[in-house]
Amino acid sequence: MTGMARAATTSDVFNAIAEPQRRSILALLRTGERPVTDLAQELGMSQPGASKHLRVLREVGLVRVREAGKQRLYGLDARGLRPVHEWVGGFEQFWTESFDRLDVYVQDLKRTQQED
Repeated sequence: MTGMARAATTSDVFNAIAEPQRRSILALLRTGERPVTDLAQELGMSQPGASKHLRVLREVGLVRVREAGKQRLYGLDARGLRPVHEWVGGFEQFWTESFDRLDVYVQDLKRTQQED
């Protein structure tokens, strides 16, 4: 049974990024490749802890690793975020409409203030 639960977690990019520390790792990797020691230090976590998060991120295709001499460098593979991007994109119309309404409201507010 535990095998099932684990598979669900690791194969799902949404579950992977639901964890705040994993989101922090991805945010750090936006600036470029980093060794696990760097990531652990920056996030104030143990190296085994960081490695565990990186493994999950690799399994869902958000992080890739390459050997550079003795070091293993972790890098962002943003293609893994496509399902998230597509899902969020489905709400774009809602955001656009909300911002349009906000804009109209702000314009009305400015006009009212000018009339005072």
